[in-house]
Amino acid sequence: MSRRLVQGVGVNDADYTVTIREIVGYVNGKRIQRLVWMCPYYAVWADMLMRAYSKKFKTKHSTYEDCSACEEWSLFSNFKSWMEEQDWEGKVLDKDILVRGNKIYSPETCAFVSQEVNKFISESDASRGDWPIGVCWDKAMQKFMAQISNPFTKKNEKLGHYLCSNEAHIMWLKRKLEFAKRLAERQDDNRISKALIERYENYDL
Repeated sequence: MSRRLVQGVGVNDADYTVTIREIVGYVNGKRIQRLVWMCPYYAVWADMLMRAYSKKFKTKHSTYEDCSACEEWSLFSNFKSWMEEQDWEGKVLDKDILVRGNKIYSPETCAFVSQEVNKFISESDASRGDWPIGVCWDKAMQKFMAQISNPFTKKNEKLGHYLCSNEAHIMWLKRKLEFAKRLAERQDDNRISKALIERYENYDL
């Protein structure tokens, strides 16, 4: 029996059951099931395809609008073989830490990163409003204030007030690079360490 395509493109060619569900009851004669287990490789693959192809997801997350996956990864077994060779446990799949701005999920562009790293680099692409990232207007002081979230203390740091928004942004970037270098020292994957530092050394103001 043929299987339904995942997100219209993915082929689940696993020779085992990737999900296990149990019946928890019935409503109007219809079975109500609960997911009790999902293959971790399949879970990451399915989530990747959702981000790459789900119109509903992209409507809520516009930064994924032009994302897609390489043809190789449309086959589950190919993705699983790649993932088995990665240090993935407790980490998340990232498509653009190695190649900033990358829109294609592929073996060459993706890596697994810790939640700590994922959150750290996601901040740089956050909605920035009227001012550059790390900058806000202090109405009381009538100046621009630079601020940043410290990934180690989990607290917000104020980096001073400035007449120019760009100057305040530069102070944010200087502190961000300091954090990136410290975070890089904690990585086992040299590619991630290098990417973290280069991301903020070559940051476009």
